[in-house]
Amino acid sequence: MSLPLPDAVPAGWYPDPSGTRQWRVWTGSKWSEVTRPYGDPRLPAGLATNLSLVQALGRVRGVGVVGVVGGFGLLVSVLAHWPGTAHPTPEWFALIATGTAVAMLALGSVACAFGAKELRGRWSIDAIIPGVNFLLVSSLVAQRLGRQSFIRNIADVVLLAVFAASSHANVWLIVAPMIVAFTQTLWASALIDQLKGPSSINDARAP
Repeated sequence: MSLPLPDAVPAGWYPDPSGTRQWRVWTGSKWSEVTRPYGDPRLPAGLATNLSLVQALGRVRGVGVVGVVGGFGLLVSVLAHWPGTAHPTPEWFALIATGTAVAMLALGSVACAFGAKELRGRWSIDAIIPGVNFLLVSSLVAQRLGRQSFIRNIADVVLLAVFAASSHANVWLIVAPMIVAFTQTLWASALIDQLKGPSSINDARAP
């Protein structure tokens, strides 16, 4: 790829400096990995200026939600059937599943930490606390969308608490974390669409 544009050039869509017939996003300081073919009639106008936040929310949606909610659900299920309980699983399976759940929780928490940092514009203590950062991202996303963040977080906590307390006796309660994951994904997607802004070919500017 050729030399970067001068810092004075504003963020936006520009012809790819590699010579490939496509547009590439210039963030204002460097070239990103986001491209669109020349024939694409609609370019997301707001993507260039909100690129880092959009990417962070994409990771929250794809890794954070699945990691935290899925990892939590798996861990609760394994502990409910730990060897020695009324309905135990084999010990080897319990150990593997526990390791998988912990890994999922760790990856999900990292994605949420960076999502919270981008949403706030800075690092904070609550952004790096596993579990807390999941609720923090939920709250910040809700605020950006103009919705009630407190009620949303209370509802998620209640659903996950009911699942943790009673899933061993009521298997159908697996729907509780599924509801949390669905709404988290839905709201993150809504904010991503909002940040991208209106689409227009007019935003593809030549350097």
